[in-house]
Amino acid sequence: MRRMLAISACVALGLSLSAPAVAQDTSPPSDDDFQKITLNDSPGEPMDLALLPDGDVLHTTRPGDVWYHDVDTGLNSLAASFDVYRHDEEGVQSIAVDPNAKHGDEAVWVYIYYSPPLDTPPGDAPNFGDPEDFEAFEGYIQLSRFQFSDGEIQMDTEEEIMQVPVDRGICCHVGGDIVFDSEGNLILSTGDDTNPFASNGYAPIDEREDRNPAYDAQRTSANTNDLRGKLLRITPTDGGGYTIPDGNLFEEGTADTRPEIYAMGFRNPFRIEVDPNTDAIYVGDYSPDARNPNPNRGPAGHGRWMYVDEPGNYGWPYCVQRDIPYVDYDFATGTSGDEFDCDGTLVNESPNNTGLTELPDMVDSEVFYTYSASALFPELETGGIGPMAGPAYDSDDVAPWVNRPPHRQPQWPSYYEDKPLFYEWTRDYIKAFEIDSQGDVLGIEPVLDSVATDNPMDLEFGPNGALYMLEYGDGFFSENPEAELSRIDYIARSGNHAPEVDVEADVTTGPEGLEVSFTSNVSDADGDKLRYMWDFDGDGEVDSSEENPTHVYDEAGVYLAHLTVADRGGKNRGKIGSDYVEIQVGNEAPVVEFITPQEGDAFSFGDDVAFEVQVTDDQPVDCSLVEVSYVLGHNTHGHPISTVNGCTGVLETDLIGGHDPDVDDLSGVFVAEYTDPGGEGGTDPLTGSDEVVLDPS
Repeated sequence: MRRMLAISACVALGLSLSAPAVAQDTSPPSDDDFQKITLNDSPGEPMDLALLPDGDVLHTTRPGDVWYHDVDTGLNSLAASFDVYRHDEEGVQSIAVDPNAKHGDEAVWVYIYYSPPLDTPPGDAPNFGDPEDFEAFEGYIQLSRFQFSDGEIQMDTEEEIMQVPVDRGICCHVGGDIVFDSEGNLILSTGDDTNPFASNGYAPIDEREDRNPAYDAQRTSANTNDLRGKLLRITPTDGGGYTIPDGNLFEEGTADTRPEIYAMGFRNPFRIEVDPNTDAIYVGDYSPDARNPNPNRGPAGHGRWMYVDEPGNYGWPYCVQRDIPYVDYDFATGTSGDEFDCDGTLVNESPNNTGLTELPDMVDSEVFYTYSASALFPELETGGIGPMAGPAYDSDDVAPWVNRPPHRQPQWPSYYEDKPLFYEWTRDYIKAFEIDSQGDVLGIEPVLDSVATDNPMDLEFGPNGALYMLEYGDGFFSENPEAELSRIDYIARSGNHAPEVDVEADVTTGPEGLEVSFTSNVSDADGDKLRYMWDFDGDGEVDSSEENPTHVYDEAGVYLAHLTVADRGGKNRGKIGSDYVEIQVGNEAPVVEFITPQEGDAFSFGDDVAFEVQVTDDQPVDCSLVEVSYVLGHNTHGHPISTVNGCTGVLETDLIGGHDPDVDDLSGVFVAEYTDPGGEGGTDPLTGSDEVVLDPS
């Protein structure tokens, strides 16, 4: 008998649920029965989203912002801005809502995983040196919780829960995801915090004495005494801190281990979800970059999806599966040793290991795939490797208030009941897994094939039964044109589409007395009569009902000019669509331009490329605050390699291991960014940026 497997954000939020059980549909619905509705098309560099018990949405951006979307009004506002360390991938990562939060609560706890600035030196950490050279870059990522009320995160309510160590000034895999099980335990996934770019796409296990330890994943993922490359399972306590629940991988007091560890041996478990019926954890773990196997080094890169229903070791950096080992490799001599004993005893003899030498037995993942077509899972197609573990739809989790306007039954059909969603960041798709009681995948099918999914970062089912999606878009460490927060409704029951809304302004920054002309681009698939409601200052009051109004901003400040459009006679009787544009009065955004190099300039990987950046602003420019980064462009994404400060300088265009210019679509990307100190009337600092893509000759 097939066990019910279900996962939903609303159960994780502890909602009171009363939707009746329904017979499961046996035929897949048409894509035409769904509508993707944009909630925020200016989401910054988006990282993670969370649903509040009333259906409102929070999402984080890596540079430090947390945005709040009000489901009833369609308004977006800034809930918090964190001051964070931002080298490479660091910043604000994951967000989650307390599982005890309920609909109607005036204040709820939200959990944030972020990188505080500390006293970390600017720029890159050294690749070689003495221990004291690396110590200056030792830091941590902070897991805390904060009270959220009245549309804002109350920053003075922080309760610190946990600190996860990180080696700063060097790439990669420092993200984390937060979920809760049915007992209220918090599960945090953590990356291996290891630079993979000098390992030719194979296992990064560089043990050289003078090498930066960040090149050895044995110090983290394979270390029983380290919190990185793990699933951590803890119970937060009132006032901060945590206790250890029963059932983790190591009992408290076990020498050379951390009792917080539930599972280990992960490379980059960027997205996880929990089945609230069984507490099994769905994990998507990112792949190394090697395109082809090498008998002297190991297999090609593999992405993995795991059904983690008990503690275990998933093998990284020694194994993909028990029958797919990597080869031990001496980076000092360039010689290969034996294959690791993945089906026997794994031993961690790295000098960077502070934990047990003999590791727990290897556990296989349920799904694994590489760049080419998989014989076992051909439905996963071909391309890059960016596996994301998504939720499964559960009609029992739909909150009782979903039938009130303007929601109108957006919940998904029962066909998707208990089918975990799997989404691919590099391949731009969503799939549904049919799994058995052991988590083995019996079938894979496409979901919303005709609906655009551009580098999906997070999927969550809301308490209204709709699917919420955060997309990163194509680009490099900035807000990309395709980035957005959206909701995907099932509309076959109501037969009514929400209006699609896009707002433009002729100017967005300027001095006091700024006159702004707004343009609304609105469509409604049903041809309904529409009502326009403009809120120029974000105070919730309707300021104009014109389609394309003009407004004068007399006082300095930051304004989010929103347009909400309601069909069928009003927002309380139909559906709404909304969009906004940010207006900064009293401060003008800096203009950042590369003088050299220029778009399309030729270079060879390994060249030292000189740069000159020009910044124009309405305030004095401090060149020491200009950040210029070299990113290895790979198809539509990129790997951050190096960052320096200054209006002029030199960056080395390294070609990282596992990337072949003769095979891969590679480029050299330079990104310059400058943030001014803010303007009159407490106007927020503004950021300008420029990007050039160089052509490898």
